[in-house]
Amino acid sequence: MTTPAFDKEQYRIKEEPFYQSIGNEVTLYEAAYQRRLPVMLKGPTGCGKTRFVEYMAWKLQKPLITVACNEDMTSSDLVGRFLLDRDGTRWQDGPLTVATRIGALCYLDEVVEARQDTTVVIHPLTDHRRMLPLDKKGELLDAHPDFQLVISYNPGYQSLMKDIKQSTKQRFTALDFDYPDETTEIKIVIKETGLDTEQCGKLVQIAHRARNLKGHGMDEGISTRLLVYAGQLIQVGIEPIEACKMALVRPLTDDPDIRATLENAVEMIFG
Repeated sequence: MTTPAFDKEQYRIKEEPFYQSIGNEVTLYEAAYQRRLPVMLKGPTGCGKTRFVEYMAWKLQKPLITVACNEDMTSSDLVGRFLLDRDGTRWQDGPLTVATRIGALCYLDEVVEARQDTTVVIHPLTDHRRMLPLDKKGELLDAHPDFQLVISYNPGYQSLMKDIKQSTKQRFTALDFDYPDETTEIKIVIKETGLDTEQCGKLVQIAHRARNLKGHGMDEGISTRLLVYAGQLIQVGIEPIEACKMALVRPLTDDPDIRATLENAVEMIFG
């Protein structure tokens, strides 16, 4: 059976993604990639984990294959399966197998959402073996020298029923991510939206008010991503208060009291 040919170029990021570093994460990641160490990114939703991986793939000039993990994902979805067509049976590689063959960065986004019996297939790729068993095909695939595995998850949502097994965690190096400081976050929102400093500063003020409610009726604060959404709505002519309600308040909570608190903050800051 012949190995299918893949065009690496379709997985390359052609233009530099905007990423504002907030520490030494770029240097640390480059060191991990130099040794091809697997990396785990930990942090709240919308704080820049995915953008960081895209930026590093661009900086290192390596293909990037991203998998959005979910609870219905099986090991076959990652590794591959046999398919029937008019010529008979053919094997189709899954995204993890493609990345292993071509030497891509394979990014498993929110890996905690996947079933634990699915994620164990990555274990042989995360130690000295650097290989992927394709059991259904009877093949033992050695990882391309450029291959690296990256996973991300949000520790704020972990529970006894939904967490990464220690046997998996201890196969990875890890980088902690969080929302940037106020000055840096304002710069990010300016760059992403084109709004002026004053308006972006007000958006960030609202985010900080909301983040202070975490643990007091809210599981998560307003993410930098949502600030960018609000700014983009303002940029196309939506009134700031309406833009904030649409992008910052309604997606975050359905609790009427918390909504009222957030809306009052929006009206006070933009009123």
